[in-house]
Amino acid sequence: MSDASINASMIREDDASFGDYFALLKPRVMSLVVFTAFVGLMAAPVGVHPVIGFCAILFIAIGGGASGALNMWWDADIDQVMKRTKSRPIPAGKVDKGEALSLGLALSGLSVIMLALATNVFAGAFLAFTIFFYVVIYTMWLKRATPQNIVIGGAAGAFPPVIGWIAATGSMTVEPWLMFALTFLWTPPHFWALALFMRNDYDMADVPMLTVTHGRRSTRKHILVYTVILAAFAVATAFTGVGGPIYLAVALVLNALFLKGAVQIWRRDEEICEADNFKVERSFFKLSLLYLFLHFGAILAEALLRPYGFGGW
Repeated sequence: MSDASINASMIREDDASFGDYFALLKPRVMSLVVFTAFVGLMAAPVGVHPVIGFCAILFIAIGGGASGALNMWWDADIDQVMKRTKSRPIPAGKVDKGEALSLGLALSGLSVIMLALATNVFAGAFLAFTIFFYVVIYTMWLKRATPQNIVIGGAAGAFPPVIGWIAATGSMTVEPWLMFALTFLWTPPHFWALALFMRNDYDMADVPMLTVTHGRRSTRKHILVYTVILAAFAVATAFTGVGGPIYLAVALVLNALFLKGAVQIWRRDEEICEADNFKVERSFFKLSLLYLFLHFGAILAEALLRPYGFGGW
C-alpha cells in the first residue's frame, strides 16, 4: 500500500461533515436511480397511493445510495490513484473505510426491509438482489476481472425501473424489462466514451477497462456496435406497451444524434483526439446523459397522458 493510501485511511484531515457522508451515496448516480424507478412506478398499470409511492422511491433511493457507499468502501484503493475519484470522501481522508462499510450495510438493510413493508416483499427482495449484484457481482468481481465489466455490471444500474414497477404491481411483466434493456444497452457506449478520454485513470488503477485491454480503436468499434443495437431497440420500444407517438418522436431524434456521434467516434484518429482533447468523445458522453433522461421522460409522458386518451397507440 502506498504512503498516500495509508495517510488517506489513517489520517482524518477534518471532522467529516454531512456532505462527506452524503457524497458516499453517489448522489449523481442516485438521481438516475430515483428517476428511472419513478418512471417504472408511474408506468405501471395500477394506481399507487402518493404516500406509498413516495416511500417506495425513497427506499429505492436509499438502497442505491447504500450500494454507492459499499462501492466506495471496496474501491478505496483505486479511487486513491484515479484523478476522477481521488477527491471522494475516503481517499481524501474525510471518512474512514469502516464508517463507509457500516453506513452501506445499515442503509442496505433499512432500505430492503422498509421497501418490503411499504410495498411488497417481492420489491424488497428484488432491491436486495440489486444491491448484491452491484456490490458483489460488479464491484468485487467483474470490475477488476474482465473488460466486459461495464456490459455485465450495467445490469445493476438498469434494475431500478423494474423495482419501481414491482413496488406498484407486486408482479413482473415484459414492460419493465423493456425499460431495463434500454438502460442496459445504453450503459456500455456511455461509459466507454468516458473511458476514451479518461484512459490514463484506468491504466494507473489497473482496472481492465476495454480501452486498457483492447485499446482505443477497438473501444470505438464497440461503441458503434452497441449504439446501433441500442438505437434499433430504443425505436422499436415505441411500439410496445410503454411507448407511443411522443416516445417515438423523441427516440427518432435522439437516436439519430446518438448514431451520428458514434460514427464520428468510430472514424476518429487518435492523434486528432489528443490534439482537440477528445472533443467529440466528451460531447458524446454529455449527449448520453441527456439521451437516457429524455427517453425515460418520454415513457413517463406516455404513462401520464394515457388515462386521458393521449398516450400510447
